[in-house]
Amino acid sequence: MSAFRAGSLRLFRLAGIDVYLHWSWLLVAIFLVQYRIRLAQEGPGLLRQYESPRWYWIEYLSLFAIVLLHEFGHALACRQVGGFADHIVLWPLGGIALTRPPQRPGSLLWTIAAGPLVNVLLLPVLGGLALLAGHSDWAAINPDLPSFLGTLFWINLGLLIFNLMPVYPLDGGQILYALLWFLIGRADSLLIVSLLGMVVGSGMLLLTLRLGPLWCLMSVFIIYVAYAGFRQSRALARILSGPRRAEAACPSCGVSPLIGKYWTCDECGTRFDTFHCRAQCPGCGKLFRMTRCPECYKQYSIGEWFAEAAPAEPRPSESGASTAP
Repeated sequence: MSAFRAGSLRLFRLAGIDVYLHWSWLLVAIFLVQYRIRLAQEGPGLLRQYESPRWYWIEYLSLFAIVLLHEFGHALACRQVGGFADHIVLWPLGGIALTRPPQRPGSLLWTIAAGPLVNVLLLPVLGGLALLAGHSDWAAINPDLPSFLGTLFWINLGLLIFNLMPVYPLDGGQILYALLWFLIGRADSLLIVSLLGMVVGSGMLLLTLRLGPLWCLMSVFIIYVAYAGFRQSRALARILSGPRRAEAACPSCGVSPLIGKYWTCDECGTRFDTFHCRAQCPGCGKLFRMTRCPECYKQYSIGEWFAEAAPAEPRPSESGASTAP
């Protein structure tokens, strides 16, 4: 995902989330809008949607306003379940919310489902405005306004239907991933949806070769990300099948950590097993006060991790007293 931010311009920050625009968006926007304007002017009368060319620009910007609201749905839902979401990148194929929900199927399901839910909530709003414009004198304000509102409704509906296709990495595919995670685990569910994504993406590529470069690019993107998901599923299977440290457990989710050098010191870059070293880097000696759970992202001191897994010992009761592990 860092590759998307590399060539992006920061637009603004809202609710602690930075919104970026990729440089390629501007080139594609100019090409597509000018192409539609030229097609409307030179083609049959049926292709002319607006009287004024500026409405083609307004429509394109409104499309990405809907996309942005969709991505904010993902980001805010991710934060609600305790995950991390600080960046949204807009690019020619839509938008990408850089989210890291806790590694639980329920958290992933809500993070992904919240995006299409935004489109569902927009349906009655845009539909109501389109009906109102068609049965009132809004055309007297601007003759292109009723057509614009009707088109915006269908754009939002089209985005909703397309995103809910059960093809990884589309939202529908990731929702399927989260549902399968409940049944067969994280690695196997990712393997299934990524294989499905590669197959469907390849079929889409064959079908869209004559529809233009943008559709071909979308198909290639689906194949590429699905293949990355396939590789990740194989790596996850190897990691998750590894031994776990029975004497430690997360005080929040109760999961015991994997044994291995999965932590990296932010001072010297040394990789180490923080539970074996008791949260102290063996390279530079830095002591980490808190250790974040890789499953639920909650942070606790290393002593709390080991105290959670230790068998309870009888203690003398003291009224009004509290004990810390």
